[in-house]
Amino acid sequence: MREQRVFLVRHGEVDNPDHVLYERLPGYGLSARGAAMAQLAADHLAGVTEDPKLVVSPLQRTRESMAPIERAFGVSAEADERVIEPWNRFAGTRISTALKSPRNWPLVRNPLRPSWGEPFRSITDRMLTALREQAVAAAGRDVIVVSHQLPIWMVHRAVTQQRLAHHPGRRRCALSSVTTLQYHPATDLQEIDYCEPAAELLVGATDLGAV
Repeated sequence: MREQRVFLVRHGEVDNPDHVLYERLPGYGLSARGAAMAQLAADHLAGVTEDPKLVVSPLQRTRESMAPIERAFGVSAEADERVIEPWNRFAGTRISTALKSPRNWPLVRNPLRPSWGEPFRSITDRMLTALREQAVAAAGRDVIVVSHQLPIWMVHRAVTQQRLAHHPGRRRCALSSVTTLQYHPATDLQEIDYCEPAAELLVGATDLGAV
């Protein structure tokens, strides 16, 4: 019998002409390229699972990325606040510009926490709790979760037993990528695969994940 899987899908490219950190701000939906990325992710998932439970972060970009997955499986997704983007004190700014201002320097005093936003441990705990509970609720069916770069990366580092603190520029979590976990109550969550269904569209894409 095949083990139950949890697919963590990152949203597609966001329409963000000002290149700001959009965090949880309203009004940031997918670009045309982002919608195409989301479709490629949906096509991939339709080929590897059937009858999944769908879970989505409540933000616009994740809901729009979930839409082709909902169409592919003919079911509606459940919104779960626990898989949302972390809060960040740099929301609405260009990071490169914000870091040049001395008034912002106290915000980056502790990159191991990090001091500028939601602590890594908080992100990890809420994500893992959500994934476990959603897997149990799915009663053996696979679960597809559309979330964000940093929450997915925190899960990756936790289940692979790595320290949570890391360099933001070294995350392996591309737009519309799929990180696959296996779930069993006895062994908990284990990472078994990572792929980039939208790899052909990544060149030239704007990717502003959380810092």
